[in-house]
Amino acid sequence: MPDRAVPLVLYVEDDRIHLILMEEVFRLLPESWELRMAETGAEALAALAECQPALVLVDMNLPDMTGLELRERVAADASLADALSARWVALSADNPGAVVRAARAAGFDDYWLKPIDVPVLQAGLHKLLG
Repeated sequence: MPDRAVPLVLYVEDDRIHLILMEEVFRLLPESWELRMAETGAEALAALAECQPALVLVDMNLPDMTGLELRERVAADASLADALSARWVALSADNPGAVVRAARAAGFDDYWLKPIDVPVLQAGLHKLLG
């Protein structure tokens, strides 16, 4: 995990409602974790080039690429190697076993279902960020 006083979480999501919900969840957490958001895979790649998150939360169905493609592009780009030390969580309403297995095979540490269940999200954040 990157060495930061305040863990940074990058949330990659194109749905404004989910972005607002995540902002609210982070605002209400007692921890002072920093949240940064990207709405496309391209924005996520740019963010990963300039920051070192401890956790990357990725919607699996972005407008310009899938979450799997985002993870593959990061793994293929030597300049983004630091991003691979972050924990990665796939977020999706899709729950077929093959999709979950593909996410894990691509390097995702976990797979969380949408719609977001706030207590489950909070527990997952605490598990991954301590």
